[in-house]
Amino acid sequence: MVTLVILLLALLPHMACTDHIVQCSMCYPQPPVHMYHQKGDLIIGGIVHHASIVASEILFMKEPLPTLTETSYVVPKYYQHITALAFAVKEINENPQILPNLTVGFHIYDSYDNARRTYHATMLLLSAPERFIPNYLCDNQKNLVAVIGSREAQISTNVASLLNNYKVPQFTYGSVPLMYNEIRGLYFYQMVPQQSLQYTGIVSLLLHFRWTWIGVLTMDDESGESFLQTALPLFSQKGVCFAFIKKVPTLSSDSELTRILEDGAKLHKVVMNSKANVVVFYGESMVILRWFPYYSGVQPPRLPKGIVWIMTAEMELISLVYQRNWETEIFHGVLSFSIHSNDLPGFKTFIKGRNPSRAKGDGFIRQFWQEAFGCVFPDADGGDVMGDICTGEENLESLPAPFFEMSMTGYSYNIYNAVYAAAHALNSMSSSRLKHRTVEGRGLQHQNQQFGQLHHFLRSVSFNNSNGDKVAFDQHGKLVAGFDVVNWIVSSNQTFHRVKVGRVDTKHVFTINEDDIAWYYWFNQSQPLSLCTERCHPGFRKKVKEGEPFCCYDCIPCPEGKISDQEDMNDCNKCLEEEYPNNNRDVCIPKDISFLTYGEPLGIILACFALSFSLITALVLGTFMRHHNTPIVKANNRDLTYALLISLLLCFLSALLFIGQPEKVLCLLRQTVFGIIFSVAVSCVLAKTITVVLAFMATKPGSKMRKWVGKRTTTSIVASSSLIQAAVCTVWLGFSPPFPDVDTHSLTKEVVLECNEGSVTMFYCVLGYMGFLAIISFIAAFLARKLPDSFNEAKFITFSMLVFCSVWISFFPTYLSTKGKYMVAVEIFSILASSFGLLSCIFAPKCYIILLRPELNNREHLIRNKA
Repeated sequence: MVTLVILLLALLPHMACTDHIVQCSMCYPQPPVHMYHQKGDLIIGGIVHHASIVASEILFMKEPLPTLTETSYVVPKYYQHITALAFAVKEINENPQILPNLTVGFHIYDSYDNARRTYHATMLLLSAPERFIPNYLCDNQKNLVAVIGSREAQISTNVASLLNNYKVPQFTYGSVPLMYNEIRGLYFYQMVPQQSLQYTGIVSLLLHFRWTWIGVLTMDDESGESFLQTALPLFSQKGVCFAFIKKVPTLSSDSELTRILEDGAKLHKVVMNSKANVVVFYGESMVILRWFPYYSGVQPPRLPKGIVWIMTAEMELISLVYQRNWETEIFHGVLSFSIHSNDLPGFKTFIKGRNPSRAKGDGFIRQFWQEAFGCVFPDADGGDVMGDICTGEENLESLPAPFFEMSMTGYSYNIYNAVYAAAHALNSMSSSRLKHRTVEGRGLQHQNQQFGQLHHFLRSVSFNNSNGDKVAFDQHGKLVAGFDVVNWIVSSNQTFHRVKVGRVDTKHVFTINEDDIAWYYWFNQSQPLSLCTERCHPGFRKKVKEGEPFCCYDCIPCPEGKISDQEDMNDCNKCLEEEYPNNNRDVCIPKDISFLTYGEPLGIILACFALSFSLITALVLGTFMRHHNTPIVKANNRDLTYALLISLLLCFLSALLFIGQPEKVLCLLRQTVFGIIFSVAVSCVLAKTITVVLAFMATKPGSKMRKWVGKRTTTSIVASSSLIQAAVCTVWLGFSPPFPDVDTHSLTKEVVLECNEGSVTMFYCVLGYMGFLAIISFIAAFLARKLPDSFNEAKFITFSMLVFCSVWISFFPTYLSTKGKYMVAVEIFSILASSFGLLSCIFAPKCYIILLRPELNNREHLIRNKA
């Protein structure tokens, strides 16, 4: 309805003011109580929130009351906003460098946090002094150049809906209006930085302290809804979850007070029953007044747990008169984002000089004084006074901080900078070639033209204030500045001060000094935690619980072979190939280099066995050579015996090739030398067996086998069998030879240096061929074991081949089941065991006769055995 009246007034034709018009019904009969005027050539308007009005609710279901019932109360702390504007104007008028030959005045009105009163106050700014004649051009029309206001987003929007028609610049020093944007052409200049900076700062603060389980409280209005839609998705993207998201109801009429109290009690229960120790509170300062009772020691008596409150820049610690004795320690430790501010030189002195008797034209100070000091000024008519009498000499410094602060608050700092921004823009405009008549211009048409030019200079204004802080706007009329992170320090006697502990600069860089933070007493100065689940320690990873937020999870150990070296890791990581996890699976340890060496017990033992068996073989060979003319040596082909002993000696020595660090030459020689030498040995055994069979068959009358008995046959068997193995090894070395390699996977704690066989197929072909020769020898010897011949070796060869085959059959599963250097040890053991089996089974009986029973080593014994 108010907007409709305003639009109708705007359609009236322009005309000069007359006495008749002044007395018209549209004129306001009495000026509002809360106003502050100071004359000047240029006027800066102010719409402040000093008092609040709660009107009775109008229901259209019944006839309304004849008069609208309204209840008002003053917020004493907001009086500093008024003094900040007056202080800035005073400094400008005393500065000859800004607007020389011109004076700046101001007209300040109270919005009462009420839309109807806000529209009325705005129209008063656009009207002649003491005359409520909107849209009329009068002789004493004030030269309004800019308006400072307000701290509430909705009030700023109401003011802009009128000022926008006249292109009057408006500086908002509090919450940013949301329902308009730059396309609509609203002439907003925001004395607060971009909200995205604040949201980035809150997220960075949460992540810095690893608070991932938080509660969120917002105002139940458009700005609160915008916060939920903009900030909460950003929080979620960064890994922050919400224990609860609640809206704090706003008070629009006194009939809603009961509902507000009930909702507040419910919210209090939600906050206290939650596991979240951190609550982000987005809202304006007036919300504290309604939320305060539940955290002030009134109800309940004390907090059951500590809360880290994270307040946005819109929030200040304020109190009303009836809250004078309430505890404020609950707000100790609050982390608040605030617009950067500093104490200005001379501001405290200016405030100390404020006095109801000396503040000319200040219509705010008397009620502020009465509310702040709990006293009453005597009426002019000399009526009775109830309560203490105000002397006007009370000390402002004695007031509790929630009532009034001598240090400049962030809002007051914004007002101060806004006044200076307007003055600098006017100064630039007056000194430019686009100078317009700012004082002589009488009509609204001239003012509109003047304001259009002023916006151009406001967009480009840039200066350093008296404290050295830079003030400038971006292309969208938003202040180019960052946010301070402030820690609220509240004591039991209601002393209150702010400690700057961090900052978010214009490039979204967040810094914090956590050593300077004073936490709420409940936390005993230890860093608070706010988690849905206890952190997963290193060595564990998170496992999300189904149906719950991703911040609620179980902690499970890392699987084998993986580690987690940080807390709350989503997954475990593999170590590098040269590293392995420790027992706790929280760190990677470099693996030891492993290969079979002569310096370790296993290598020493195997080397000793190889050398010992080689020595025994050499002794056997020497014994046979010393008794080479004896019948037992001559029997079964003496040359084959020597060849077998020499090949066995080389077999024992070839085992030494497997000990030591694998190198290229060693890897090439290991398997091939072993394969060829062993093939020679087994071939000799096969030749011996065939010799026994042929010798028995040749003794039969008329046998044609005699021509096969001799050195030519045995030599052919040994040579052909060995050459086949040599050919296989040659092919192996030619196409896929063994090479030095590193095995990082077989063993958890060791990097194994080994010889890669190259072609596994060829490796098993070499072993398979030796096995083939051994099986043939075993079969032949087994069949010839009972032939009637003196010194028949067939039975001994049978036992030796049985041992040989048993060793190598057991070799394969054992070799495949072991890892690292133990695979090499298994192969060495198989070489030594099989070779020693041949040596002991074939030559031990002969050595026994040669050395211990020489009487049996003669021809008569041989003939007797034949008979």
